Formats: sequence, structure tokens, C-alpha cells
Amino acid sequence: MGERMRAVLPSVLSVFLALAVCWVLIALTRDAETATGAYLQMLRGGLGDWPMYFDGGRITVLTRPLGEAAIKAALLLLTGLSVTVAFKVGLFNIGAQGQMLVGALAAAVVGAQLELPAVLHVPASVLAACVAGSLWALIAAGLKLTRGVHEVISTIMLNWVAVSLVDNWLAVGPLRAGVGTNLSTTGTAEIAASAQLPRLLGDLSRLHLGFPLALAMALAIWMWLARMRSGFETRAVGLGSEAARAAGIPVARRTAQAMGLAGALAGMAGALLILGTEFKYPGSLGAPYGFDGIAISLIGGNHPLGVALSALLFGTLRAGGTRMQLLDVHKSYPELIQGLALLFVAGRLVWLALLRRRRLAPVTPNKQPEPSPEVPRV
Repeated sequence: MGERMRAVLPSVLSVFLALAVCWVLIALTRDAETATGAYLQMLRGGLGDWPMYFDGGRITVLTRPLGEAAIKAALLLLTGLSVTVAFKVGLFNIGAQGQMLVGALAAAVVGAQLELPAVLHVPASVLAACVAGSLWALIAAGLKLTRGVHEVISTIMLNWVAVSLVDNWLAVGPLRAGVGTNLSTTGTAEIAASAQLPRLLGDLSRLHLGFPLALAMALAIWMWLARMRSGFETRAVGLGSEAARAAGIPVARRTAQAMGLAGALAGMAGALLILGTEFKYPGSLGAPYGFDGIAISLIGGNHPLGVALSALLFGTLRAGGTRMQLLDVHKSYPELIQGLALLFVAGRLVWLALLRRRRLAPVTPNKQPEPSPEVPRV
């Protein structure tokens, strides 16, 4: 078995094992027929109801589920890439949720306040979200580089700072729609039509430009890490900062660049959420896509293409989760599948570490007893 297959197979098996465990849970609480039917409904909700389409149904029974799956996959992909990029430089970015929040707010403000043609308004809103997310992530990078504060601690704290700042103050206070009037609205003003992401299939689906944009970002990140000098130096820092510094690599600069890029990707996810589906920043952005990005990245093996496949899979499952309710099965089972898959992948990493440590442990050869001197015969 090749090295690539050995790297991919544990994640694939973890996903299948998680699917099997959840099927068993439904079968035990209900029955096997309901479990199988719920899984079929989940697939139809994410990949389209093909039996109905072949029976004469409208094309929307395919395009609408596929569009919802693509929308969710795009958000998961960008937040997963955010975690992956930081991990490549040796940092664990737990703050994608906060970076997504500030990015979403920036996109909502630019989308509502500026008057630009669509060809400029959409890029300006996305760019504002990327800058806001990047600056928020650079706070953690600065604390790490200047004060030695662990990025896990700082990014977790910055998540809650972002929630308090954006959800509990700006979106319901100074940036609220109709501020200074008697309007009882929550959230920011509606973005202009010129700032909305174009829908690729018109009225047939909510699929918008954000999906191919997220795929393009995954391809660009892969090319950067695999083919460019700065990407190679980023990976070298993640493998060993002291060795990289001895080789002349600017460790602090690469660390800050990677963390800034990670924040920009999470901020872009916030922009897609606002410009593609919400069309304003609501009173509270409760979607935990930033936290889900951690699972997507780890299940995808921290590889941009693996993250893309992981995001497509779980975007499909989560889009179809609501249809499981047709059989009185809770719609949160896709999240449970995702969590179990992450648990199994983490268990696989622990076992590999234990086995590797045992394999590399020095083996002391058994000391042979010295032969006793021969006594000459008289």
C-alpha cells in the first residue's frame, strides 16, 4: 500500500465507521427500516431526489438540494482551509468562528453602505471581509510572536470577544438598521442588490458564485503550499521552527502570513454567508461553521484537496439532514456523524503516535554471558 493511500484510508474508514454507528443508533431506537429510510432521505436532500425526477418531477428536485449542499460545503471548505493553513505553520487556529463573525459584519456594512456597480461591489465586500478576518487573526499571531501566548488560548478568547463585540453590541446597536429611529429591527441594513453574489442557476437553485470561489481557493492554497517558495517555507516552519530559523527562513514573518491568511479565509466564509444567503447581518450569526472547520480540516488530513472532499461530503449530509425529519429522525444526525468521524480520526492519530514511539524505541540487545575460561587439564 502506497504512502498516499495509507494517509487517506484512515479518514475514509473513520467516515464509514461513523455512518455505520449512527445507522445502528437509529436502528436501535427505532428499527432498521427507519434507519435505512432516514439515510436515503438524507442523501436525497443533499444530492437530489433522482427517483422523483425520473418519475416526471421538475428539475428543481435536483437543483435545489444540490444548491443547498454546495452552499454549506463552500462555508465548511473555507473555514476548514483556515484551520489547515494555520496548522501548516504549526498553529492550531480555534478562532475561525470569531474571524468569520467579524468578516461577515464587514461584508454586511460594505454591502449596505457603499454604492458601487456589481462588478466592483461584490469584490469590495468580499475583500473587506477578508481584511477584517485577517486582522482579527493577526491579534493572536502578534500575541504568540511577541508575548509567547499560546494561540489556542488567544483564539478561543477572541471568539467570545467577537461574539460580544459583533452580536451583542454592533449588530444590535450602532450598526443596527434604522438606528436613531423607532424601527424595532435587529441586525444591519439589507445589502444592496449589487452586492449580492450572483446565482448560477437563477431561480432553479440558491447556488451562487461562492461555491466555485471556495473551490478555487482550495486549489490556490494547494498550489501555494506545494509549488511556491513561501509555501515551502511555511511548511518548514510547521515541521520545526528552530531548524527553519537555522536554515535562514523568516519564521516570524511566515507565521504571521499564515495566520493572516487563515483569518482571511474565515472572513471570506462570513462574506459568502451574508452576500449569498442572509443579505444582511442578522441579530445573531449562530451558524458554527468556524468550529466545524476544525473537524473538516482534521478529517481531510490537513490537506487542501482532502479538506475540499471532506467539506463536499459533510455539506451534502448536512443539507439533507432536514429531510430525516420526515421519518421523525432528528436533523442533527449529520453533525453527529461529523463528530464521530473526527473522534475516530483523532483515535487513529493517537494509536499511530503510540505505535511509532514503540517502533522507534531503542532496542538494547541482550547481553550474552561471557564464556567461562577453559580450565586446562592436567
